[in-house]
Amino acid sequence: MKHYSKAAVFFALFLAVFLCFSSCAEKPQEPSDEVLSTADLGIIHEPEFGGIYIKMTIEDFNALGFNFGDSVDIVFSNGFTLKDLPYYSGYYVDAGQRLLVGYPGYDYIKAAINYGEDMWDVASVSETDTAKVTLNEKGKYLNVQEARDINYTDKRTDYASNEIFANFREVKVGSLKEKTLYRSASPCDNQHNRAPFVDALIEGAGVKCILNLSDNEDKIEGYIAADGFDSPYFLSLYKAGNVIPLSMNMNYASDEFRGKVADGFTRMSEHEGPYLVHCTEGKDRTGFMCMLLEAFAGASYEEIVDDYMLTYDNYYKITETSDPVKYNTIKEKNIDTMLLTVIGDQNADLGKTDLAAAARNYLSGCGMTDKALDALEAKLVNK
Repeated sequence: MKHYSKAAVFFALFLAVFLCFSSCAEKPQEPSDEVLSTADLGIIHEPEFGGIYIKMTIEDFNALGFNFGDSVDIVFSNGFTLKDLPYYSGYYVDAGQRLLVGYPGYDYIKAAINYGEDMWDVASVSETDTAKVTLNEKGKYLNVQEARDINYTDKRTDYASNEIFANFREVKVGSLKEKTLYRSASPCDNQHNRAPFVDALIEGAGVKCILNLSDNEDKIEGYIAADGFDSPYFLSLYKAGNVIPLSMNMNYASDEFRGKVADGFTRMSEHEGPYLVHCTEGKDRTGFMCMLLEAFAGASYEEIVDDYMLTYDNYYKITETSDPVKYNTIKEKNIDTMLLTVIGDQNADLGKTDLAAAARNYLSGCGMTDKALDALEAKLVNK
């Protein structure tokens, strides 16, 4: 039998252990070529605000690994491509800019242009087309998402009063007649659980005419026919022909929008008040239309801003004191931009402009006659 020295045995054992660990050690993984992407998904036209619903729920989309604040690319089957879109939980881009939005309450994620053209028309898509969403860059727009992220609840118990929950109030600025103009969330569309509360409040205020900015007659009939509809006062006004449905989008720079402004206010002047102006939340379209009426009635810039921003206090508890950054961002991006559009000069000094003259000139440009403007003034404004 052959004998080995202790040194040789020790070296053999050391070599065996080393080889064992070397073979068992985890090998470095090769970089993955997998790209975060959806399958080809169906699309639906969303005409109210103008956009393309991509048929994947926000929850399912985020479960794939997408997050608010990411940058994404969208390719439609007709070849139209959107590159480097921010994906946000709200419309946190400037007017006219594009985004992918997962707004709370939406059935699906949506490609849209904020306060702009209908993305459906821009992309020239049809119901037979599909869309594929792919991650462009992780977290590229996260700073904007975190700075502007705002949400509200649809639980009455989360609010201090029925009025705050319903975003209901009398508009009392400038030379508006007392107890004549009111604004609120919808008294007929109950998707946010507010309609019955609004209905009771407008009955208490004696509202006689409603300017409904969000719906057409088919949608209103659908609300009335739905199980649980509980807005009897609205129904009485609707049956009496005192609800004016405009079915407006939010592209306030478009000729279509301006035409509906003129039509709505002209028809409103032919009815007796008090009046209610509303959309779905009483926030964007209502904010624009009430801003116009307030300016028309001689309200100051500060009064218009205060009334507009009260909605953000009601829904989100955002005030100039509680969150000055978000307050000023919303003011500058929303109401200031709207007012500058009405004035027609993006460099105008809002605090020094004759807003009443600008509003009347804007309404005339929308198509309102002098007779209709005088009738509207007679109904709303103390001379």
